Amino acid sequence: MRSSVEIYNIRTRQSRIVWQTSALFEAPNWAPDGRFLMLNSDGLIYRLPVAGDTPPMIVDTEFAVACNNDHGISPDGTLVAISDKVEFGKSAIYVLAATGGKPRLVTRNLPSYWHGWSPDGQRFAYCGIRDDVFDIYTIAVEGGEEMRLTHGEGRNDGPDYSPDGNWIYFNSSRTGTMQIWRVPALGGSAERITDSPYGDWFPHPSPKGDKIVFVSYDGDVFDHPRDLDVRVRLMDMDGSNVETLFELFGGQGTMNSPNWSPDGDEFAYVRYFPVS
Repeated sequence: MRSSVEIYNIRTRQSRIVWQTSALFEAPNWAPDGRFLMLNSDGLIYRLPVAGDTPPMIVDTEFAVACNNDHGISPDGTLVAISDKVEFGKSAIYVLAATGGKPRLVTRNLPSYWHGWSPDGQRFAYCGIRDDVFDIYTIAVEGGEEMRLTHGEGRNDGPDYSPDGNWIYFNSSRTGTMQIWRVPALGGSAERITDSPYGDWFPHPSPKGDKIVFVSYDGDVFDHPRDLDVRVRLMDMDGSNVETLFELFGGQGTMNSPNWSPDGDEFAYVRYFPVS
């Protein structure tokens, strides 16, 4: 076994297994109708029923067959954003019908890695690397000029919108260790949210606007590699009441993209098993 797709309920504090496989699967997104998860594996995008009664099915992304784990379903469930490198040799963000179809290019500045939809479905938040500098950007779903929200203060990555659309939460190494920050979605000064000895990555605000789930590495771990013991942690939107929900063998791919259930009571993640 390599990947275990699981769901954790923050009310009951119980988890359940949806599906396990010997293949490497990553980054589950929860569909707005609550019926399925969207994941990636070996460059392709898949739909997996939450009920776990059938195996995942491939979503037709036509030429885009080098998708990474930066993908997500639109708030109304009709579209999916993907990050793929086939066309340019670098990750570019595309949008296509959630049921499959021809991807439409959104970002022309590359590489760009998708991370979040605005609650109104009109904009993307993403990490862009420009001249080897990692920063947070937003752009209209229709494309056009990108808006830069950070300016090279360390490495900035993993942005996701608050459910009211006012803030973008992200992780940044500007203080030395990767921590969680937030910045106004329309631009402004960033605020630090976590102050921990760990390397904190991939903050995902709950649809209820009350909690954020994120992954924490040991403080001496650089970047966000796979196949390490990490912590899945939960906190209030302002960084208070931080708690470790559980530890797992994971990291990269565990929950790189938005992963909450529509009701905000559960989140999906992937647990990994060592390669034998």
